[in-house]
Amino acid sequence: MLSPQELKTRIGSGLLSFPVTSFDSEDRFDPKAYKAHIEWLSSYPAAGLFAAGGTGELFSLRPREVVDAVKAAKAVSGDVPILSGCGYGTAIAVDLAKEAEAAGADGLLLLPHYLTEAPMAGVYAHAKAVCQSVKMGVIFYNRANSRLDADMLAKLADECPNLIGFKDGTGDINTVRRIVSTLGDRLTYVGGMPTHELFAEAYNAAGVTTYSSAVFNFVPDLALAFFNAMRKGDRATMERLLKDFFYPFMDIRDRVPGYAVSAIKAGVRLRGFAAGKVRTPLMDLKPDEEAMLADLVKRQG
Repeated sequence: MLSPQELKTRIGSGLLSFPVTSFDSEDRFDPKAYKAHIEWLSSYPAAGLFAAGGTGELFSLRPREVVDAVKAAKAVSGDVPILSGCGYGTAIAVDLAKEAEAAGADGLLLLPHYLTEAPMAGVYAHAKAVCQSVKMGVIFYNRANSRLDADMLAKLADECPNLIGFKDGTGDINTVRRIVSTLGDRLTYVGGMPTHELFAEAYNAAGVTTYSSAVFNFVPDLALAFFNAMRKGDRATMERLLKDFFYPFMDIRDRVPGYAVSAIKAGVRLRGFAAGKVRTPLMDLKPDEEAMLADLVKRQG
């Protein structure tokens, strides 16, 4: 297992991604298919992969399936760090964090606790409990009903030395910029907007120099080309890829709520991996929409 500081350095060094979670025809976790996809992704220079993250449908997985996904990913990922998704209420999240660490996870991504709103003090207490339940590095995912401001995040970092990252999915650049300014190099800052490439340039300017790419699941070369262009300040390449791929992909993604996950899983199937369908309450792309996605991927070569 990487130390928290080693993990902090690694995740800041390159592109991150959330592999989808593979299910078989009876809607069970399919470790063989999952390993095949993880092994393929690990052959690319990813700085880290999130097992059972948002695109991996953490919200629809049983806790034991999260642990099984971590074990399967670690078995084939080589030297690519595997971070486990973690969520739900505090008691479940603490248990899940401990089990993921025991299963060999290199780190943890603490996703929102789902459904209920909570005061910031409660979100802080929740995150602190999870951080203090493990030794591995933890990234806090600032999104939806689970948000911390700069002062609360600094307090959490003071209390929990293994808090090594902040990931934002709110789109609130003002708050993000203040957090980066307040905490500086104490954390690694990760972009986490859906199809983050659409926001990457703005976040990069705010000090968020890496992000997790969902499309890395099925077009890793293209995802890396965009990331490298962002790091180099190559706006011409970013504009070309946005117009040729990301904006048309967004048009498919935005047709139905939840397609931000469903379209990625469809893309993985198009690349020949047995990813299975999404679990309800999500719905899969319709046949004509899958055909649109297939044509888009084909046009990218």
